[in-house]
Amino acid sequence: LVSFCLVIYYQNNKSLAAGMLTVLMNRVGDCFILGAICMMIVLGHWNMLCLWEFYNFVLINLFIMIAGMTKSAQIPFSSWLPAAMAAPTPVSALVHSSTLVTAGVFLFIRFFNYLNNYYWFSSFMLYISIMTTIMSGVCALYEYDMKKIIALSTLSQLGVMMMSLSLGMPMLALFHLYTHAMFKALLFI
Repeated sequence: LVSFCLVIYYQNNKSLAAGMLTVLMNRVGDCFILGAICMMIVLGHWNMLCLWEFYNFVLINLFIMIAGMTKSAQIPFSSWLPAAMAAPTPVSALVHSSTLVTAGVFLFIRFFNYLNNYYWFSSFMLYISIMTTIMSGVCALYEYDMKKIIALSTLSQLGVMMMSLSLGMPMLALFHLYTHAMFKALLFI
């Protein structure tokens, strides 16, 4: 709701469309997170070590993966991040470029040991992250709006973070997340 209110700040049709796209795309991720939580509630405990024995192991993995992909704007859910740049510059920089979009990467880092046991997680996330990085880099070459270029550079960096996760390096992804957030925050001071 706060993100929606910040994106529609200028109160025109373009800002309203961008705000709706942002809020609806993030609600998809929220629904999948809630679905994964509901399936974990069925177990009756929150012990992550016992989830491998659960019969819906694949479904929980899939829900967490889709939730992380929507929250971190990976392909095919990457359209909301450049659209969210309709907000005023400091707000869009801090909320959308450095904090909101890193929630999916942090979700993957937290669940890495659990997701890495899924037999096609690494290869799937590698392809998705490479496609996201290339797509955002090429789109940034043809963009003239500075805020959208910054959003597309953030999207490219998120793809690199996901790539390091898919290669089995969650601490590198976490370090990259920290340095990227610091760089984006210092960019707008």
